[in-house]
Amino acid sequence: MASNPGILTEWPWTWLGNFKYVVLAPFVANSIHSFFMSEDKGKRDIGYLIIFPFLLFRMLHNQIWISLSRYRTAKGDNRIVDKTIEFDQVDRERNWDDQIILNGLLFYYGYMKLEQSHHIPLWSTNGIIMTVLLHIGPVEFLYYWLHRALHHHFLYSRYHSHHHSSIATEPITSVIHPFAEHIAYFLLFAIPLLTTVLTRTASIVSFGGYITYIDFMNNMGHCNFEIIPKWMFSSFPPLKYLMYTPSYHSLHHTQFRTNYSLFMPMYDYIYNTLDKSSDMLYEKSLERQGQLPDVVHLTHLTTPESIYHLRLGIASFASEPYTSKWYFWLMWPVTLWSMIVTWIYGTTQVVLGGHLSKVANAIALALCQGGEKVMTLREEEYKKLKSNLSPEAAANLVPSKNYASKIWLVGDGLSEDEQLKAPKGTLFIPFSQFPPRKVRKDCFYLHTPAMVTPKHFENVDSCENWLPRRVMSAWRVAGILHALEDWQEHECGSMMFDIEKVWKASLDHGFQPITIASAFESKA
Repeated sequence: MASNPGILTEWPWTWLGNFKYVVLAPFVANSIHSFFMSEDKGKRDIGYLIIFPFLLFRMLHNQIWISLSRYRTAKGDNRIVDKTIEFDQVDRERNWDDQIILNGLLFYYGYMKLEQSHHIPLWSTNGIIMTVLLHIGPVEFLYYWLHRALHHHFLYSRYHSHHHSSIATEPITSVIHPFAEHIAYFLLFAIPLLTTVLTRTASIVSFGGYITYIDFMNNMGHCNFEIIPKWMFSSFPPLKYLMYTPSYHSLHHTQFRTNYSLFMPMYDYIYNTLDKSSDMLYEKSLERQGQLPDVVHLTHLTTPESIYHLRLGIASFASEPYTSKWYFWLMWPVTLWSMIVTWIYGTTQVVLGGHLSKVANAIALALCQGGEKVMTLREEEYKKLKSNLSPEAAANLVPSKNYASKIWLVGDGLSEDEQLKAPKGTLFIPFSQFPPRKVRKDCFYLHTPAMVTPKHFENVDSCENWLPRRVMSAWRVAGILHALEDWQEHECGSMMFDIEKVWKASLDHGFQPITIASAFESKA
């Protein structure tokens, strides 16, 4: 939101939430009906039919850039700005598809009102040349001066400051503007489109190619890693006036009063608003090497749909704790494809574990040695645990004769029948990597083992599976502690670290336990 929001800041369909795509439904239905149900083949217009598929293609194009940018900036090579991305930026930029919906509505409206837009050919050389010339001339020129006007205090505080809230940009930052700004931008970009339509030189290629060019340049300019090689400028020196680079535009987001041009820097050269450090930052970014991590956390899928919650996936999903949503079923082809890939390439071995684990033994030992009573649900588990305990500790381990206790420490394999035996108000605390299935509505379920990250941690802009924001699993925390403390031991086989030592180290480095109250607040 801008610092002092002006009129037409909000999008008209904001109140619809995730159902905002319904505004396109009548037009999509009409285009399909008119193409497939029309008895007169001469009235079937492929240009009208492909408007909606083209909108979906634009969304896919943007998503590819988002994933690529997050991957490259995480590696660090050629990264431009080191400032990290936080959850507030992800939340601010989650509705980047609003501008695609707006474009779709205007495309449909234009088709219905302009007879010249019907049955346009696939290719028209004259239309493509006209589109290029009109972009270089009126569009770039008018955008430059509109952009400078938007940096005047009156318009900046009411509109453009919303876009500049993001210093370290992601590709999709390019289209994060108030509704009124997007109206102005569309009027500019419509100059080549309307001109070619009215002169009957428009074509499907000129329309689709021009919009794709705008999306590509917008995404590239905000991707925060330098991607344009030097040989392009050395092979054709005038190119520096006709195409900007990611580092060139990043200076506009850090310096604010320079590099105003849209995609072609020539107007910054003409009007003397070029940032003097543009070339230096470009070369510095190209030479920047990637960072070698001290510890690597292997991201893994927990359910088929969790692929959409990966940091490299859909940012708005990854910024929230994982929950299954009904509309994931609409994306089942992508889900199935991702699972097939993991079946082929992801499986090298399988481990069959019983209900008792190394962690379960460690927990039982620590509690029994601390004087706590530990009751087991199953006779065979009681016998196995007792064999690993000293006589003094074993005295605190007892087989359960009743289910009166309201504190249950549970691992994998807890059955529904066992949950149903717990008294009302029982608190289930999992020590496994996967949470138990929530069978009881009259009981409470905590998160899997995890800790709150220190506030100084950077690039924590995605949720880890079902955990709340800025919360990491205990296994991931352990890996970080190994690197920070330079521990050389590894907990392989029966090897077990000193629990008190690890706990103290985690607190010393700023990790905090999740309180029961905060755990329930995050679920509310």
